[in-house]
Amino acid sequence: MSKTLAYAALSATTPLAPLSINRRDPGPRDVQMDILYCGVCHSDLHFARNEWKMTAYPCVPGHEIIGRVTRVGAQVNKAKVGDVVGVGCLVDSCRECSSCREGLENYCEAGATFTYNAPDKYGTEPMTFGGYSTAVTVDEHFVLRVPTKLNPAAAAPLLCAGITLYSPLRHWKVGPGQKVGIVGLGGLGHMGVKFARAMGAHVVLFTTSPGKAEDGRRMGAHDVVISRNAEEMNRHVNSIDLIVNTVAMPHDLNPFMNLLRRDGTMCLVGAPESPHAPLEIMPIIFKRRSLAGSLIGGLRQTQEMLDFCAEHNIVSDVEVIPMQKINEAYERMLKNDVKYRFVIDMASLRS
Repeated sequence: MSKTLAYAALSATTPLAPLSINRRDPGPRDVQMDILYCGVCHSDLHFARNEWKMTAYPCVPGHEIIGRVTRVGAQVNKAKVGDVVGVGCLVDSCRECSSCREGLENYCEAGATFTYNAPDKYGTEPMTFGGYSTAVTVDEHFVLRVPTKLNPAAAAPLLCAGITLYSPLRHWKVGPGQKVGIVGLGGLGHMGVKFARAMGAHVVLFTTSPGKAEDGRRMGAHDVVISRNAEEMNRHVNSIDLIVNTVAMPHDLNPFMNLLRRDGTMCLVGAPESPHAPLEIMPIIFKRRSLAGSLIGGLRQTQEMLDFCAEHNIVSDVEVIPMQKINEAYERMLKNDVKYRFVIDMASLRS
């Protein structure tokens, strides 16, 4: 066991602050790494401030981790000392249920172990602690190879924001000849635009911010719709195969459901603090439309996503910050004042 410096939320109402935490020594199948970069997800803010009413304190957020391997267990064959690797939202699962056997550890029927704020089965700490820290030790099954072609800072958000959008696009077999809508151009949505365009779809971005139209087109959107404009929305009624809705605030889903063609699907990946407005049922029934959800992705698909990014030269648009600016970054996130993902340079915490 070793002491590791971290930044933690000690309560729902206090700023994140330095904290010394324990990390386990590598076991036979473990990989230990120095953390180089960690992305800042809106989920981090939700947990730090207990907005989902499930936070255990102290809470060390961070599940978009890029690190350099420093030690490996004797039975590890997936990584070696010096490799640049990634850790996303998961650090364990039962590996025996049907979901785990299918490579869908994110849907583990016994309950996946998330990178932070989950019971730590190793007993090093009561709960798992995330990537707002200088080092971490993880079972090799949950360690991902980061292609050398990818900028490591800009690759960090791929491990949550990236896979959150890649997984539903793959599940619904997005490709040429399809029309795909992405709702919201934030940390999640900007990845959806890039992926859907790279997969060959006709991409329509829906945003409430006219100022983001130029960025949306630069990232690959064929069309940008200001979703508060009924005339612009009506141009796409009954025409879209798949909508991926990334907005994490309660809003009216009905206007978007009406844009789906027969048998179209809207997939929700944003998790609001309170429920959306009620759905109108008749438009769903009369067009056999579907409303679905999706949660990150399994390890196999996450590695596929990283390799896809290397092949298509895709990374997140990031603003790199020192660890000491995390509380300011949270306030800026609430104001949508980031294009499009904060990433923490962990050298700042070491110094």
